[in-house]
Amino acid sequence: MKKSGNYSGIDCFRMIAALLIVAIHTSPLLSFNETADFILTRIIGRVAVPFFFMTSGFFLISRYSCNNEKLKTFIKKTAVIYGIAIVIYIPINIYKGYFSMDNLLLNIIKDIIFDGTFYHLWYLPASIIGAALAWYMVRRLGYSKALIISALLYIVGLFGDSYFGIAEQIEVLKQFYSLIFQVSDYTRNGIFFAPIFFVLGGMIADTNVKRSLSINGMAFAGTFALMVVEAMTLHTFNVQRHDSMYIFLPVCMFFLFHLLLYWKERRFALIRMAALIVYIIHPMMIVIVHFLAKFLGDIIVENSLINYLIVCLLSVLFSIVATIFINKFTTSRNSIKKKWCFETERAWIELNLDNLAYNVNALQKVMAEKSTLMAVVKTQAYGHGAFQIATFLNQMGVKAFAVATIDEGIQLRRYGICGEILILGYTNPNRAKELKKYDLMQTLIDFKYAKALNRQKIAVKAHIKIDTGMNRLGVSFDNINEVKMIFSMKYIKVCGIYTHLCCADTLLPEDVEFSENQIDNFYYLIDKLKERGIQIPKVHIQSSYGLLNYPQLVCDYVRVGIALYGVLSKPDENTRVKIDLRPVLSLKARVVLIRSVSKQDTVSYGRRFQAKRDSLIAIVSIGYGDGFPRDLSCQKGGVLIRGQYAPIVGRICMDQLAVDITEIEDVSVGNVATLIGFDTMDIAAPDIAQHFNSISNELLCRMGARLPIIIK
Repeated sequence: MKKSGNYSGIDCFRMIAALLIVAIHTSPLLSFNETADFILTRIIGRVAVPFFFMTSGFFLISRYSCNNEKLKTFIKKTAVIYGIAIVIYIPINIYKGYFSMDNLLLNIIKDIIFDGTFYHLWYLPASIIGAALAWYMVRRLGYSKALIISALLYIVGLFGDSYFGIAEQIEVLKQFYSLIFQVSDYTRNGIFFAPIFFVLGGMIADTNVKRSLSINGMAFAGTFALMVVEAMTLHTFNVQRHDSMYIFLPVCMFFLFHLLLYWKERRFALIRMAALIVYIIHPMMIVIVHFLAKFLGDIIVENSLINYLIVCLLSVLFSIVATIFINKFTTSRNSIKKKWCFETERAWIELNLDNLAYNVNALQKVMAEKSTLMAVVKTQAYGHGAFQIATFLNQMGVKAFAVATIDEGIQLRRYGICGEILILGYTNPNRAKELKKYDLMQTLIDFKYAKALNRQKIAVKAHIKIDTGMNRLGVSFDNINEVKMIFSMKYIKVCGIYTHLCCADTLLPEDVEFSENQIDNFYYLIDKLKERGIQIPKVHIQSSYGLLNYPQLVCDYVRVGIALYGVLSKPDENTRVKIDLRPVLSLKARVVLIRSVSKQDTVSYGRRFQAKRDSLIAIVSIGYGDGFPRDLSCQKGGVLIRGQYAPIVGRICMDQLAVDITEIEDVSVGNVATLIGFDTMDIAAPDIAQHFNSISNELLCRMGARLPIIIK
């Protein structure tokens, strides 16, 4: 699930949740009916804090991550808010005699870490601790194990909360919880309570489980009803020490959160900030209302509903004013930052992930029904960014990947990629431990290599590469005994067997004949192995062109590389299967300088370009150091500026190039130059590659060494 969407349901429920928390602390129905107030504040109201935790987890926790910066930013922001809130409530703490308690220092430390220095502030340290625990569990263990561990922590907390009446009947448990309560007044904290909701939020964001609105609605209604029955039963028998944790609360919240995701309109940034301020400031408003009662009459505090409404009104009004002020301040700062970024931004890769999803679906329609797409993401996903491409594909449901090196495979695992990862190239046998640790499948490039890997005495998964005529990597197809011996090696688990078609990209008769001969050679080996009683593992032959020109093949995998990214190697290539592929990558840079050049003046190194007229030259901040080919110098290539073609003049430099914009009106510094992509007209990667006698595969793989990647 993409987290960049609009989630109006989440935003609006933030304010509802904040007002429910006000209700918990004011008991609005207590003047009328104690049971009704219990249901509102101790059952309905208990969804509020878990919702906030799940929302944070939804936007923060992910098994797909390059680094810990998001977590560090979240902790830093929450800590700052917590610090401000602590300072705000110091006067009330002084008034209530907080600082006169025994063992003051130890109690302050305990409160700062677990309980909060004011009764409602426990949520902020719980957010910090819960986020950190959930983050590292998900990153290191995946969602299933993280959910199990966080659920076990929740169960421990449960018996120190709503089910404490049972736990205190067992002496061992009673002693255990007494130790916990010396450190934290409640098990409703960042260790036992928060992690499960952070994990659930992240899990919902990272998975594509889709249920109908009616199914989610019925599931929520059912689990909420069970939670009401559970809470009322515990309350009736006086089992609860506290009433924040119920067995059905996490399940109920899971379905509630899914319901909120159905409402996807524009986001409400002001509500997000205002809800947080209501949460923090409402106890102060409770104090103010009690003070005002001296002048306005006791009814505003004695009538619980009126008291609640006034506290809500004051809290919301204060939050609106504060939000407007904060928004103006941050908008001013952000505008300065954006302006600075605009002025200094030089070049970037832009990805259209909707096109990537379209290509995946289009390719899968062509594949045989039993075939699985194996996404080839080697060389930074052909220059597109391995992290951005692989994580998106994994979220789409792609579970098989191919890379060139073990380090590329390890990087995918560290990104959180799950499923099969096949290393297509050589790995030093000494790294067998890493192959096993990261659950990678190694290509066996020949019989001697297989023996060397087996000698490491470490169980590894592998695919056997079969050389059927390319004469690069692989065991020769006619070395049947060698292949058979590999299957019998003790420490090699053969999970697949494959070959590579070396001229599948052409339909010239002699090349078609050669490819068909390769296919026959491969299946000849497969048949001979079957005759010798070998259980054949998963097989694969087709790459991108193997699929497009030999779609009749029925294999377990199809290794799709260049076609996945929406282009073919050369322009206007003839293939048996025609697919309307959509390019994923655009390459863009800024115009950073415009200069007038007189007739006969030269531009760039070597004076290879001489102006034949008075000209306007734009300097664009990209060069061969960014992967753009130097061979496109001197009008062999060009860029699009304001939807018009501007030829490259002079030699391309390491960090910039020059284009002639004499015929283009209103070009200014800061304009975007499109080097690959569409801007009224199209500059396609295969066309550019052809200009310097190469293929789009090479051109794209040049990209990304230092260019930032932006998701469109």
